Parts: sequence; structure tokens; C-alpha cells
Amino acid sequence: MSISIRKVDERVEAVYFTRDSLIVDLMDGRSISVPLTWYPKLLKATPQMRAHWKICGGGYGIHWPEIDEDLSTEGLLRGSPAPNALKTAAAQKNINRRTAHSRPLKRRAKQKS
Repeated sequence: MSISIRKVDERVEAVYFTRDSLIVDLMDGRSISVPLTWYPKLLKATPQMRAHWKICGGGYGIHWPEIDEDLSTEGLLRGSPAPNALKTAAAQKNINRRTAHSRPLKRRAKQKS
């Protein structure tokens, strides 16, 4: 019986974004999709800033010079968000929830004297 070993190449081939996600295509045909909320610098960046990325680290990293953000395919595959990103995302979600459920303040009509 023969066992074939699949060649894995975790180097970056392409990087792109949807409204809520970062997607990284790897040389071996896999795609990694992660929520933008995991990377606050990317979340806050403009689409033009996000589009300006470079492959680094021998093909295993991505660098965004304008926002000083670096990610590795190893971290993306491991599912590692930026430090404190989940706390920031949870806090923002709570703020949005409170805002959506809050009632507008009622103004009292001025009485004529």
C-alpha cells in the first residue's frame, strides 16, 4: 500500500477583502478567511490602505506599510487574532446593541406663559 504525501505550501499568493473578512489565498490552493474584527488596524483602514500590501518573510507574511500591520500565514492558520482584538470587538458590539435598543429622549413642550 502506498501513501501519497500532499505537498503543503503555506506561502501567500493573494490577499483580498470582503466587507467583513480578510481572505488570504495560499500557494497550495487553500484560502484562509478571518473576520476583520480580529485585526483592528485593518478594520479601521481605508480600502486603499488595505489594498497596499506586500509579501514578506520569505512568502509566509503580509505587510501593510501604511498602517504598520504584519500578519503571518502561520498565525492566520492557527486562528490567532491581534492582542485585545476580541475584547475590542465585544465592546463595540455592546455599544452597538445599547445604541440600537435605546429610546430617543423625549423633549417637553414649552408651556406658553
